[in-house]
Amino acid sequence: MPIAHSGCLDPENFKEFKLVKRQQLSHNVAKFTFELPTPTSALGLPIGQHISCRGKDSQGEEVIKPYTPTTLDSDVGYFELVIKMYPQGRMSHHFRELRVGDYLAVKGPKGRFRYQPGEVRAFGMIAGGSGITPMFQVARAILENPKDTTNVHLIYANVTYEDILLKEELDSLAAKYPGRFKVYYVLNQPPEVWDGGVGFVSKEMIQTHCPAPAPDIRVLRCGPPPMNKAMTGHLDALGYSPDMQFQF
Repeated sequence: MPIAHSGCLDPENFKEFKLVKRQQLSHNVAKFTFELPTPTSALGLPIGQHISCRGKDSQGEEVIKPYTPTTLDSDVGYFELVIKMYPQGRMSHHFRELRVGDYLAVKGPKGRFRYQPGEVRAFGMIAGGSGITPMFQVARAILENPKDTTNVHLIYANVTYEDILLKEELDSLAAKYPGRFKVYYVLNQPPEVWDGGVGFVSKEMIQTHCPAPAPDIRVLRCGPPPMNKAMTGHLDALGYSPDMQFQF
C-alpha cells in the first residue's frame, strides 16, 4: 500500500494544520512549518505531487492555490512550505497574515507526476523562481534513497541573486552528492562577480547542463508560463520527444 494512503491528507476535503514556526528567509520569502497530528505522522504526499491551500485574499474572498512542500514523507511530524509572497498575490496576502498558532486549510495529494525509483537514468530539471519547490522535493527524494541511482541535473533561473530560493539546501545537496546532483544557476541581473549563467535559459545551456535526449531520461519543467513555453520550444528543437518532457 502506498504511503499516501496512511498519510494525513484527504483528496476531497480540506483539513486544518497548525502553523508552529515561521522563518523569514528574505524580504518576500518565508518558510512555514506546520504540525501534523502526531510526531510520527507523515503528510502522505507522493514524490512530485502538490497540495491545495485555501485562504482569504485582501478583500476577504476565498482563494485556493497549489503549493509543493519542501519536506518529504520521511520528515515525520511536520511539513514545510517555502512561499514567495508577491505584492498583488491573492494567496500571498493570506500567508503574509498567517501567524504561529493559526491554521491552514489543505487538501491533496494532487498532480499527474508519478515516479518509481530507478525509472529513468537521469533527470534534467529546468526551474524558474518558485518553480524550484517540486524540483527540490523530487531531487531530495531521489538522492536520499540509497536504492535509487538516478542522476539529477538542475538549471535554476531567477532575476537576481536574492531571488534564488533554497540555495543553501541546493548547494548542500550538490556537495553531499557530487557525482549525482549538479545545479547551474542562471540570473537575468547577476551581481558583478558571477560564475553562473546570464540572461534567460538558452538551448545551449540545456545542451550543456541537461542529459542528452534518450529513452531513459526525462526533463522536468516548472516556471512562469512564458518560461515554460520557451523551454518547450527549446526542448522540442533539441530533439526531446513529448514523452521525455513533463511540466509541473
